[in-house]
Amino acid sequence: MATFPSYNPVYSASKKSEPKVRVTRFGDGYEQRVTFGIPGHMNPKEWSLTFDLKDTDAATVEAFLDARAADAASFTWSPPDGSGAAQWVCSSWTRELYEFQRSRISATFRQVFEP
Repeated sequence: MATFPSYNPVYSASKKSEPKVRVTRFGDGYEQRVTFGIPGHMNPKEWSLTFDLKDTDAATVEAFLDARAADAASFTWSPPDGSGAAQWVCSSWTRELYEFQRSRISATFRQVFEP
């Protein structure tokens, strides 16, 4: 299992939660909600991140993400909120060369649950 290189994102990083809930609405305004999925896996997170790096470090991150895209594998990463390491995938990212020998990588990490 690959581990994301130890670079910290710049602030502000944003975290999105989208609990897995099924909702049934009835004609009289009554609503019934039920969570579904394996306990502990019903509220995956998604992080929108920006990394401000030297070009050499940005190339390392980009190569890492390219390798995960090639093998469709998840990777281990620890979010900045201290919630602990988990498994993540990154399906898209952008690299901006904004200054001499400096790059910004913007990426979205989506939490996945795997054995």
